[in-house]
Amino acid sequence: MSIVITGTSGQLGRLTAALVLDRVPASEVVLTTRRPEALFDLAERGATIRQADFDRTETLAEAFADGERLLLISTDVLGRRAAQHRAAIEAAREAGVRHVAYTSYLNPVEENPAVITPSHRDTEKALRESGLAWTSLRNAFYAEYQVPAGAQAIATGQLVHNSGDGRIAYVSREDCAAAAAAILTTGGHENKAYDITGPEPLGQDDVAALLSEVSGRPVEAVAVDDETFIQGLTAAGVPEPAAREFASYGRAIREGYLGEASDAVENLTGRPPRSLREVFEAHRGELLQ
Repeated sequence: MSIVITGTSGQLGRLTAALVLDRVPASEVVLTTRRPEALFDLAERGATIRQADFDRTETLAEAFADGERLLLISTDVLGRRAAQHRAAIEAAREAGVRHVAYTSYLNPVEENPAVITPSHRDTEKALRESGLAWTSLRNAFYAEYQVPAGAQAIATGQLVHNSGDGRIAYVSREDCAAAAAAILTTGGHENKAYDITGPEPLGQDDVAALLSEVSGRPVEAVAVDDETFIQGLTAAGVPEPAAREFASYGRAIREGYLGEASDAVENLTGRPPRSLREVFEAHRGELLQ
């Protein structure tokens, strides 16, 4: 069995690769990236490193050659993502890959207003129509992403949000990597979608309370509407398109598209997922900068 992992110079890819290398012989692991020089440490562990550029589709089939299972980590250029993914799926099929796992997003239905939803929905559709076995890992928002926002909230005493009373079970990136590694190294996951979440759905009042407890400083959650939220971000120097993207995530939370917690992490990895409190405590120094 040969396992191919894309995007391994990124944080999720690197974490997943390290876990897979703990489970299977390095001779069975192929890691692809635009920057092979960034994977020197993983090459030293015996993994095969190949260059793959999703904007140069001719590189993909060769990069995926001899792979049986492939982890397609979603690319980071939103406007080109769906086309890049379709090209990667076709290249995997041409290379003889039998099973593609994909890092998707919670509840990628048409009504979900988050700006990332269409690209994930389109990729899942392409996978289902590819003739390959597939697995969708529908990751919740990373708990680690809440650390910079938490640091700002601690500094100002206010956690400003547009999530209303909505809730989300933030998930640690480490747990996403552990779930992906389990899919790649065990059987029985073909043609299934897993919601990869943290242990419990939290509202922003809960997040503010956690920040207060971890930091020892008072933090209050302040709910605002979408336009006020966008104006606050742009006033702080965030470009308006990015501010509107961030606001779409709050709206998705507010409208209930991300509110469920699942037991998939524990079922796949044999241990419960890390809580947001645990992530905040692990990053306490960053929160208090």
